[in-house]
Amino acid sequence: MLFLSGCFPLALQEKEKEQVKGVLAEPADAAEIREQIAIIEKLQAVIPDRGAVLYFLSTAKQHLGETREALALLKECLALREGFDPSGDPAFLGLKGSKEFDELAEKVSRDFPPVAAARFAFVTEEKDLIPEGLAYDAKQNFYYLSSLNRKKIVKIDSEGRVSDFVAGDRYGLLPVLGIRLDPADGTVWADSFETAGRTELLHFDSAGKLLARYSPKDRAKHGFNDLVLRKNGEVITTDSLNNQVLRFDPRSHEFTPLAAYRTLFYPNGITLAGDDQTVYVADSVGIVKMDVPSGASRDVDPGPHTTLAGADGLYWQKGSLIAVQNGIGSPRVAAFKLSKDGYRVTQTSVLENHTQFTVLPTTGAIHGNDFYFIANSQIDNLNGDKVMDVTKLAAVRIAVVRLP
Repeated sequence: MLFLSGCFPLALQEKEKEQVKGVLAEPADAAEIREQIAIIEKLQAVIPDRGAVLYFLSTAKQHLGETREALALLKECLALREGFDPSGDPAFLGLKGSKEFDELAEKVSRDFPPVAAARFAFVTEEKDLIPEGLAYDAKQNFYYLSSLNRKKIVKIDSEGRVSDFVAGDRYGLLPVLGIRLDPADGTVWADSFETAGRTELLHFDSAGKLLARYSPKDRAKHGFNDLVLRKNGEVITTDSLNNQVLRFDPRSHEFTPLAAYRTLFYPNGITLAGDDQTVYVADSVGIVKMDVPSGASRDVDPGPHTTLAGADGLYWQKGSLIAVQNGIGSPRVAAFKLSKDGYRVTQTSVLENHTQFTVLPTTGAIHGNDFYFIANSQIDNLNGDKVMDVTKLAAVRIAVVRLP
């Protein structure tokens, strides 16, 4: 699900400040945000991406109404020229038009101009899907697209024809997010959750029949977001509301945490390396490499003048990470070539930036040497389970870009 304002999920951004006796009150989540700020400040020594830390703190301060501090942090962040672009960030909407903010935004646009390499691939005329997950079935040559608003899964064939794979009224599903195909048996796994904290891991057969649904047994709020499948049948999912990565054993049906060396902040995108032993987990401030057998973990170092922060969709391709970064202000699609040990970025290639296909992308799917991705999810028009303005809905477009 979308990273909005770099560090806060959409639900938090919907909370408006109230006017009390002429004084602007703090938002209802102020205590939670201040706790996050304190944790991030302590983690600065271990997080390799200073720009990501600064951007996180800047959006947090602005969310609290502390504009002077927010601008100072933002200015320091943008001076690092990593790719953060506040011009498209709802967190800074109230600063647009001010001289200081506009000058910062203009400099970013010069440093990171548009990159237009993608082309149109498919479209679905069901405008209110609000899609989130995308997966590719190589054997049948069609795509699965999950829907937050309609709470269903559709499939798109090679000719662009769209039909329901799982109808929205069939199983009483929660909003459907990440989706993955099991190439071993053709079954489909998907994550679903609602912002109140209910969540399910779903398993469908190749015809769309629900085989099983699983939820954590504790009373904590959970939000399964994106997932990967290992060859042994194990499912590993990000839990965005509980800030965890969980392993699901298909035999015992138990969920167990996969611990990270540091606190995760809204873990979202996840991908499995070619060795079937290593997962990369994206959160608001970077990407953590995790060795599943040993439990060892460490942040991937982006190096100078680039950032791994805010990746919604995350994918492994021949020693590179492909990311849909919608948590860095203005969304972009980028490829990050990794060192042999997988701990450093050696080359960054921006594949699409500031075009009609990066209006609000979320996730994608790799097909050969091409990357297909949701270009206009419209997730910013969804509040809970309701579309806020139906007049703004548009046909959902899938774009494709050649991978380096």
